[in-house]
Amino acid sequence: MKAVQEIRLRFLNHGLRSYIEVDLCRECPRQDDKGCCGHYSPVFYSTDLAYLALHRPDLVDLIFSQPHLTILDASVTVNNAIDGDSYRCRFHQLEGGCVLEQENRESVCRHFVCPGIGWQQEEDLRPWRQFFELLEDYEISLNQRIAERLQSQGFTLRDPDTRLEYFEVLKKIYLEETQTLPEPILAQAAEEERCLIRTLSYGEDWELFYKLR
Repeated sequence: MKAVQEIRLRFLNHGLRSYIEVDLCRECPRQDDKGCCGHYSPVFYSTDLAYLALHRPDLVDLIFSQPHLTILDASVTVNNAIDGDSYRCRFHQLEGGCVLEQENRESVCRHFVCPGIGWQQEEDLRPWRQFFELLEDYEISLNQRIAERLQSQGFTLRDPDTRLEYFEVLKKIYLEETQTLPEPILAQAAEEERCLIRTLSYGEDWELFYKLR
């Protein structure tokens, strides 16, 4: 089954915590009550953990209370749970979806938009495409720098006995490293809303992943 529908997207520049809202998520065409959350395990890197430690320390506790974590030196993956013929993210609920506000999610979950929507091909949205590409590159390099500084001081997330001290040092480094953001990020508009008309397909016919070419 196919249907033509108006999709509303909202782009928000909140610096490192920028994200894209998509109203289609409320009624995901996958119709399986989990959509993209059934195929991804969120990974929280240094910038995510530092931001949460500063603003929502309760969510840091929530992350580390989850079962089946993969904890590396400077990141933690919340591995999803088997659910039917796919999986379910630990933060996804049948009623209301993700328990995390979008600004508190890791980068993939803040930026992901179904490829069927294809907003990147809209010429007048090119500044937002360039913005999120730049932001992704900046966040990767920033996470690497923070991780290297922590490692040079002998800190690792793998050691639960030093984790409290790890987070104190992480917060300090994060604040130092983010005093000034790159000018293109600062120059981008604070917010923009757009409506796109798209033909939707339903069930597994609605693509969640970009096909390799």
